[in-house]
Amino acid sequence: MSLTVKLLLIAALVLGIIIPFGYYLIGEKNKKRYKRALGANVVFYFGSFAIAAIMLFAGNPVQAAETAEKAAGMSTGLGYIAAALSTGMSCVGGGLAVASAASAALGAISEDSSVLGKSLIFVGLAEGVCLYGLIISFMILGNL
Repeated sequence: MSLTVKLLLIAALVLGIIIPFGYYLIGEKNKKRYKRALGANVVFYFGSFAIAAIMLFAGNPVQAAETAEKAAGMSTGLGYIAAALSTGMSCVGGGLAVASAASAALGAISEDSSVLGKSLIFVGLAEGVCLYGLIISFMILGNL
C-alpha cells in the first residue's frame, strides 16, 4: 500500500470516530442520539477495515514476492525489538511491584514479625514477573 492510501485509511478511521461522537456531544444527550452515534461509529470503523482488507489483498504477486524478501529482514529486526520490549517492560513492571510489595512487607514485619514468610511470598511473586519476561525474550530469540 502506498503512503497516501495509508494516510487516507487513518484519516477515515479518525474521522469515523470523531464525527459520530462529536454529533452526540454537541446538543441534547439522550439514548436515541447515543445509539445513532454508536451505529455510525461501527459503520465507519468496520467499513474502513473492509476497504483496507480489499486494498491489502489486491496487490500483484510479483510485488508480493519482492516484499517477502524485505519482510524477512524486517521480521528479524522486529523480533529483536520484541525480545527487548518483553524483557524491559516486564522488568519495569516487576520493579514497580517489588517496590510496593517490599515497602508494605517491611511495614507489616515491623508491626508483627510472624508475617515474614507470607510477605516474602508476595515479594517473590513480584520478582517472578521479571523472570517471565526474560523467559519470553529467550523464546523469541530462539525462533529468530
